[in-house]
Amino acid sequence: MNKFLDISPEVAKALANNQPVVALESTIISHGMPWPQNAETAKKVEQVIRDNGAIPATIAIIDGRLKAGLSHEEIDTLGQAGLSVIKCSRRDLPFVIAKKQHGATTVAATMIIAEMAGIKIFATGGIGGVHRGAQTTFDISADLQELAKTNVAVICAGAKSILDLALTREYLETQGVPVIGYNTDSLPAFYTRDSDHTVDYNLTDALQISDFLQAKWSMSLDGGVVIANPIPEEYAMDKDSIGNAINQALKELDEQGVGGKESTPFLLARVAELTGGDSLASNIQLVFNNARLASAIAVEMSK
Repeated sequence: MNKFLDISPEVAKALANNQPVVALESTIISHGMPWPQNAETAKKVEQVIRDNGAIPATIAIIDGRLKAGLSHEEIDTLGQAGLSVIKCSRRDLPFVIAKKQHGATTVAATMIIAEMAGIKIFATGGIGGVHRGAQTTFDISADLQELAKTNVAVICAGAKSILDLALTREYLETQGVPVIGYNTDSLPAFYTRDSDHTVDYNLTDALQISDFLQAKWSMSLDGGVVIANPIPEEYAMDKDSIGNAINQALKELDEQGVGGKESTPFLLARVAELTGGDSLASNIQLVFNNARLASAIAVEMSK
């Protein structure tokens, strides 16, 4: 057990009894939407996981302690603090721990803490990836490196469509990270159900995915797996309208000189404004959808 890690009693009991547990990230709370919608959504995602037979473990840093499993009060603390909370990837964890501050975990940091706690299944919205223009900026999300080495499966609606999906797929392939499509041959593009890019394997139920994960890790093939779960049809957005909003947001990003860890929150917030809030509503629904699939996989893994 890591000396900086606190596992909530409920999550610890579930892990000890080989019950299904699903990890959740916390940047969606602090940086994803305003208070109180952020905390309300986080609690709803946890309830979706409970309703589907698993135990939720929302992951964050509270007062310099790594947390696997947050109380509702701790979720509210992150939600109210909002953008003042440090957005934590791998590089930020030592600083936040040493300073005893709050931290909201990205995909990469959530994977690290989940693996420390012994949690193998993690539901999120979309993974980070290679940003557009990375040929000159070298702006590549640390999520991809984490997927290459940390043994956690990430259930997502593909990579965020603000990214360069072609380069993101190439990067994952180079790092040996399998990309599984859940009932799809096409890589979902977050707000839309498909893209011009393929997945590695199309698996059609939670048992098949569980068998895949067991085989991978039983052979000591370290690293994560991307399980791409398309947004439900009724919440998917029109490709042209979301594409136009993303292009406009990218133009403004460049004009305003926003970069680094601020890029993704800026782009997602601006796209939400440009779509009249439709993209945020879609974002929430795809997270619920990913939580349902993650729970089903965790249930199969625990058998």
